[in-house]
Amino acid sequence: MSRPDDEVLGKAYDARLMGRLWEVTQPHQRLVMLSLILFPLTAGFELLGPYLVKLAIDHHILVGDWSGLGVIAVLFLLTQLSLYALRVSQAYVTQLTGQRVMRDLRQALFAHLQRLEAAFFDRNPVGRLMTRMLSDVEAINEMFTSGGVAIVGDVVTLTGVVVILLLLNWRLALVTFALVPLLVMAAAYFRIKARACYRIVRVRLAALNAFLQESLQGMTVIQLFARERQEATAFARLNGDLRAGQFRSTLYDASLYATVEAMGSAAVAVLLWYGGGQVIAGALTFGGLVAFIEYTSRFFLPIRDLGAKYAVMQAAMVSAERVFALLDTRPAIVSPAGPLIPREATATAVEFRDVSFAYREGEWVLRRCSFRIGARERVALVGPTGEGKTTVARLMTRAYDVSEGQVLVEGIDVREWDLAALRRHVGLIPQEPFLFAGTLRENLLLGGDDRGDGDALLRALARAQADRLVDALPGGLDAVVRERGVNLSQGQRQLLAIARALIYNPRVLALDEATSSVDAESELLIRAALTELLAERASMIIAHRLSTIQSADRILVLHRGRVREAGRHAELMAEGGVYARLYEMQFGREPA
Repeated sequence: MSRPDDEVLGKAYDARLMGRLWEVTQPHQRLVMLSLILFPLTAGFELLGPYLVKLAIDHHILVGDWSGLGVIAVLFLLTQLSLYALRVSQAYVTQLTGQRVMRDLRQALFAHLQRLEAAFFDRNPVGRLMTRMLSDVEAINEMFTSGGVAIVGDVVTLTGVVVILLLLNWRLALVTFALVPLLVMAAAYFRIKARACYRIVRVRLAALNAFLQESLQGMTVIQLFARERQEATAFARLNGDLRAGQFRSTLYDASLYATVEAMGSAAVAVLLWYGGGQVIAGALTFGGLVAFIEYTSRFFLPIRDLGAKYAVMQAAMVSAERVFALLDTRPAIVSPAGPLIPREATATAVEFRDVSFAYREGEWVLRRCSFRIGARERVALVGPTGEGKTTVARLMTRAYDVSEGQVLVEGIDVREWDLAALRRHVGLIPQEPFLFAGTLRENLLLGGDDRGDGDALLRALARAQADRLVDALPGGLDAVVRERGVNLSQGQRQLLAIARALIYNPRVLALDEATSSVDAESELLIRAALTELLAERASMIIAHRLSTIQSADRILVLHRGRVREAGRHAELMAEGGVYARLYEMQFGREPA
């Protein structure tokens, strides 16, 4: 059984992923090269300090050369100032590199997500995609700032320390290195324990995030059913589990730190004993022993931080795998290499030819469905819930591709259209109009150009019966719309969607339940707005409320995936078929 994404942990280093991350850094190669230059410079100045202390003790303090000692002191001060400047520069450059790579990745992800088809978002929850865009990209940034990049610096420093220790006194160096096997075993043990804890923390954090997202979205329902106490209890349990997992992870990290510190102290004790004997015997200078102890502390410091850096690298590799997997997802619906462009409007605006479609294999929504919508014809599509009415509208805009058959717009298969041109030609007003956070003007001008600006925009609002709505709002067209338009009623959002469609001005328009869930006054306004909207264009009106479509030029009745009946209201009532039964269920038998 495969585990959830949040539970899977990979290697701390993956050459393939590192190669792809290296490609991402190509636009910032100057910063990367500057980082690579700063590492050996920083290590050099860091390793110079203890050697200057050795010189000060052996050649000046012990012999009473105070003037020479002053020179060494000034050199030591300049060395430390240079070291601090290099460290600041190194931190700034690595942070800048990480931030720029993170910006590039997020821009690439967002642009890629906009190209993916609707079915992709059916399969992938929004919360998971948000995690890819935010948390996973942030984990990759951590690799640049405190993970892999820091390891490079540690390797350079460790190499320098090992060389200097061997040059100073190889016997004493071997005494220090004798503790390395114990250190490696301790680090491996705590790494394994921390890895298991890290997995638990990720799973519990994912569970807490999912609970929070669901609870905050459903807060109205929670308050309606007075479930605040139960939800608080559930949150406390999940939060407590996460705290316990984090605490155990912290315990192992702290244990590794303490173990390394203890071994470092043991190494210093051995150095004092053995090195002191070497000093007494004249085989080592006193300054050399002091420098040796200083270098030894620098030897153990990177090893102490190994556990944290390992966790950072592991998280970065897992996150990189997910980010690149998302970027490698090919859009299933794309514009053809050589799109066809209709030269002029045809007599048939939309045609379905034996269309079959299933969201999931074997679960057919449409079965050999066929119909036509003529130019400037107003067609209503009705049928029981779940019969595929909304699916028909989605296929017209190629949000999904048909499983079998053809959908033609102006006589051209929608798969032969350029996607942008098709969706400019065929518009859709969904049952729940989506308004973005921003201003009314920004929401009305989603077409991306200046159409509808100024007088044309005001005319569109008037035709959509939305001018009084805009005038009543503080700020008018610059009034603030909150997330998803929650500060507007359903009817107001629908009127604004109609105005937006008038500004966008598609040649073919589909309306999905335009008057559902609105009050009687709003319905009257919407009907008047629809009269303006549907004039001089082909349209398909999807409706459950049959009273709203009796004036349609033609009514199509969708049943079991096919168009079973077609005609005007009176004709379909006279047939006594599916449409008549639907009408009678809503209004009772129509008088003869």
